[in-house]
Amino acid sequence: MTTAIPTASTPLGVGLPDPELIARLANELFAALPGHPQDALPKAPAEETFNASGVPGAQVFPADSGPFAVPGEAQLRALPASLAVPQGPVGAAELPGTPKLPYIPGFYFLDQGQSVPATNPAVPGAHAFGLGDGVPGLETDARPFDPHAVRRDFPILSEQVHGKPLVWLDNGATTQKPQSVIDRLSYYYAHENSNIHRAAHELAARSTDAYEGAREKVRRFVNAPSPRNIVFVRGSTEGINLVAKSWGHRNVGKDDEVVITWLEHHANIVPWQQLCAEKGAILRVAPVDDRGQVILEEYEKLLGPRTRIVSLTHVSNALGTITPAREMVAMAHRHGARVLVDGAQSVPHKRIDVQDLDCDWFVFSGHKMFAPTGIGAVYGKEDLLNETPPWQGGGNMIVDVTFEKTVYQPAPARFEAGTGNIADAVGLGAAIDYLERIGMENISRYEHVLLEYATELLNRVPGLRIYGTAREKAGVLSFTLAGFESEEVGKALDREGIAVRAGHHCAQPILRRFGVETTVRASLALYNTCEDIDALVAALLNIRSERGG
Repeated sequence: MTTAIPTASTPLGVGLPDPELIARLANELFAALPGHPQDALPKAPAEETFNASGVPGAQVFPADSGPFAVPGEAQLRALPASLAVPQGPVGAAELPGTPKLPYIPGFYFLDQGQSVPATNPAVPGAHAFGLGDGVPGLETDARPFDPHAVRRDFPILSEQVHGKPLVWLDNGATTQKPQSVIDRLSYYYAHENSNIHRAAHELAARSTDAYEGAREKVRRFVNAPSPRNIVFVRGSTEGINLVAKSWGHRNVGKDDEVVITWLEHHANIVPWQQLCAEKGAILRVAPVDDRGQVILEEYEKLLGPRTRIVSLTHVSNALGTITPAREMVAMAHRHGARVLVDGAQSVPHKRIDVQDLDCDWFVFSGHKMFAPTGIGAVYGKEDLLNETPPWQGGGNMIVDVTFEKTVYQPAPARFEAGTGNIADAVGLGAAIDYLERIGMENISRYEHVLLEYATELLNRVPGLRIYGTAREKAGVLSFTLAGFESEEVGKALDREGIAVRAGHHCAQPILRRFGVETTVRASLALYNTCEDIDALVAALLNIRSERGG
């Protein structure tokens, strides 16, 4: 249960994961506050409604409902830091060097206009997340964010695995789907299912409107100038292949150069290798430092008059590094090169503005941003798309066909041959609606706090080494545990209901840059909580202790 307690001046959210714990904690809190009895506290009636973030299912208590099981904002803020309350759950308090400071399990505070430090010294490890916090480069969104309410929107997170509650930390591979996306897919098949564009009947109109409406939502989500900039594809891999095999095939020749980075996923390496092999071009790779950051000076040295295209990741799937994409795009453009940005790992975590990036193409996958599998999009500059030949032929992408000649549609239709993944495009639009309702700034800020919390605790696990410590980093924690194979750790965590990725993450070159073949990867999303991290850390400690480590 999550209870949101509004006040007259600022909203305050208090997450309540355990009613018995909260009842005991409330008595302790009230005992420390003057004027409040320690005996049993009356409960206020709950009113089912939407919470302030627009996520359904929260319970709201009127601000003037009087004393009840949780103190009001003023009392909580007056609570002395020295008050003895229970230490954090599962493993955190057992780690070497953990500060013995008060911890209030399950609580987090949401404020406008007031600063609540992300690392609140009064409640380390608690869910402290203030909308007034100063996280560099992130704008403030006016809506509070409640991760416990968000979790309730994802039915699969109530599953049990091997008799344990599911802890989903494999978001870098795929994210789970909110009920609103599941419902939208069901509604499409029940009420709108038809092929698009080429029929006069009502269901074709409904289906076409839903499909093109989803394209407009993608345009808005990445701030493209027009829906004509947006091409639906199966995902990032298909998007990169589209550019390599259409634009690249026409524009890259012998002794030309293609530049990528050491951080790339295989999907942003193999298509360019294939192109270079076919055309006699040269693949150049920008190095990274020991923290996993692109060395910009060395990257710029690779650029020159023969550079035709730069293709770079926005966020590394293996290390979490956020690349300085805007700066790298500008450098490449100064040398006359085109730039593709792989946004597969950035779209679920941060606001995207392709016009600000000024990239020529931006690709992403829906399934990594809470949408269905098998759908994604390519943003391309419109003139560039219309100058590029189609890479597949068929229906829907033509204006006229004779046996002598075919005239192609302008973008985006020229790249959408045949019947596309209509329903899942509509599902992608629903996922965008969901993310925008919560607010990308809220998501970014919350995940930033959660990443810091997870990094701090994991660094205290004996024998654990995190790979990728870039100053600008998304919620990816790639690590090894001394004395254990990555797959062994992954299987042991699975027995505890904790889903992580164990392997090379389709990014073998960057792992080998750090001297390893595989790592364990825990990757975060908006529905993860401190309890998920606590469970991960406790399980890792148990893995070591069972072997006497």
